[in-house]
Amino acid sequence: MINYREFSKRTLDSQYQDLLRRIMKEGIEMKPIQGEQAKMLVGLQLRYDMSNGFPLITERDMSGKFLRSAIGEHIAFLNGARTQEELEKFGCPWWKRWVTKEKCDIFGLPEGDLGPGSYGAAWSSFPTAEGKPFNQIEHVIRQIKERPFLRTHIITPWIPQYTIQHEGLTRKVVVAPCHGWIHIIAHPETKELRIHHFQRSSDMPVGVPFNIVQYAAFGLMLGTLIDYNFVEYVHTFSDAHIYESQFENVAELISREPRKLPTVTLDKDAVSKIDDIRDFSPEHFILEDYNPHPKMLIPTPV
Repeated sequence: MINYREFSKRTLDSQYQDLLRRIMKEGIEMKPIQGEQAKMLVGLQLRYDMSNGFPLITERDMSGKFLRSAIGEHIAFLNGARTQEELEKFGCPWWKRWVTKEKCDIFGLPEGDLGPGSYGAAWSSFPTAEGKPFNQIEHVIRQIKERPFLRTHIITPWIPQYTIQHEGLTRKVVVAPCHGWIHIIAHPETKELRIHHFQRSSDMPVGVPFNIVQYAAFGLMLGTLIDYNFVEYVHTFSDAHIYESQFENVAELISREPRKLPTVTLDKDAVSKIDDIRDFSPEHFILEDYNPHPKMLIPTPV
């Protein structure tokens, strides 16, 4: 749960704009694997006091299918989804461009398969020396319930033997995980919850607004499950970049005036009997107090 301040008492939020502005001004010019020029900075961060609103950006309209699909993808990965077919069951059709036969052949994977090194596989079936797949999500949540004072509530999407590639070693994931390192900080004395999310590679105009929503939604779901107040969300970016084809859109985003963040809650009646984080759905999330700027479609290279 989140204890929000009254909407009238919330402050304007320009953090996301500030990072875009900084990358455009100070960014190092680079040419990543996608083949398009970009500007990037290393080691940026957003910090959200959850009482000041849910971090659904207002610089462009992210409501409707954008919000539902972001949360749907996250829940799909919590459930171990790793194929296009499985993701579509959660309302996520957009992975098609990354799992074509041509791209999957590069990594020795069947068409439509993100691979054993992808998010859902890493979170739900992490390989172990004992040969028994390990479900990180299930066990970390159990650890939080039994020993909340620990500082080892960490989830990782990175399986090195599936994400590193060189002569003699073939990567087993079509897109090496860009996000999904989660450090959960529980405070049993005050029943407060903090989430620190680390992102390796960050497409700031396109992917990042979705990723912010996903891990803030994770904090809301987790807080509801363990009856803690979700008080702070911190998002750290390692490689934060903006592609050249996005520059014009980013200039428009930066020009728009900051607005207050909205309220996102869970349908109490619908989730009252849920005891497994994998059983939440996008339909359980209720968006209120949202006054964004107009929608904007921004390109991103594959």
